[in-house]
Amino acid sequence: MIKAGIIGSTGYAGAELVRLLMQHKHAEIKWYGSRSYIDKKYYEVFQNMFEIVEDKCLDDNMEELSSAVDVIFTATPQGLCASLVNEEVLSKVKIIDLSADFRIKDVNIYEKWYGIEHKSPQFIDEAVYGLCEINREKIKGARLIANPGCYPTCSILSIYPMAKEGIIDTDTIIIDAKSGTSGAGRGAKVNNLYCEVNENIKAYGVTTHRHTPEIEEQLSYASGREVILNFTPHLVPMNRGILVTAYASLKKSVSYEEIKSIYDRYYKEEKFVRVLDKGVCPETRWVEGSNYVDVNFQIDERTNRIIMMGAMDNLVKGAAGQAVQNMNLMFGLEETEGLLQVPMFP
Repeated sequence: MIKAGIIGSTGYAGAELVRLLMQHKHAEIKWYGSRSYIDKKYYEVFQNMFEIVEDKCLDDNMEELSSAVDVIFTATPQGLCASLVNEEVLSKVKIIDLSADFRIKDVNIYEKWYGIEHKSPQFIDEAVYGLCEINREKIKGARLIANPGCYPTCSILSIYPMAKEGIIDTDTIIIDAKSGTSGAGRGAKVNNLYCEVNENIKAYGVTTHRHTPEIEEQLSYASGREVILNFTPHLVPMNRGILVTAYASLKKSVSYEEIKSIYDRYYKEEKFVRVLDKGVCPETRWVEGSNYVDVNFQIDERTNRIIMMGAMDNLVKGAAGQAVQNMNLMFGLEETEGLLQVPMFP
């Protein structure tokens, strides 16, 4: 049985980790970390866990935690994991970090986009970017995982086959993305109040969103050349879900069958990436509560462009589900263990 500890267990991603790990046959949670609710019973924070979780919330003492568990999930704001991790901790426990601290390999880019000093840059090169469908073999031997961001996961998986195969001109990529409000976290913010969000949709972080360099870096690895793109996220009045619509110019004339065969070749063995039937656009409602990502594409012959689409649950495949998927790989378990929840509808 894998003993797991969660730092940040009372945020949205942390709570989703608890929900998923409670249904995992080979894992048990030993540490419910939450600086805001120390000594408060977990179910008093999330009543859905009444008579399911009796444990009290503990602090974020990574030194003590590393001696008590096999894996630590850090579902915390940027900068915290980097400030706590050290060689002694990593010699005793595996870490899956849900923040951006180890996703970007260039520390200068990280510090520029996130506006904070990186406290442990010596571990950046070692950290494995935990997008399982792309880095599966590296993940298996890792002790530090950089769990991908929600927007990057959906964006990269939607575009990756086209970038990897050189089908698109990567200089022309434009990503339009939309997310439910849980993506902004559980902290109290005026812009996320019901009256501010309901009956409204808005762009934010235009040209400045911090997931931009993460997407660019991974698509650069895929295409073998530097990728610079436009990424614009939008906030929509729903709890969960991400929808990505990405555009790029084609390098040559291609048929639907040619592109479909590429997507099928990349994802036919991937349990959690579903390539939809012709003409079916991904929708967030068909992936909610699950670890699935639905992808599809449409060729626009008139403009010689391709539209690449993806939908997923930002809290599952975009955060906690992907973290559990990484844990399964790191400990030699069936990759799908604890993650086969059927999407919820309605």
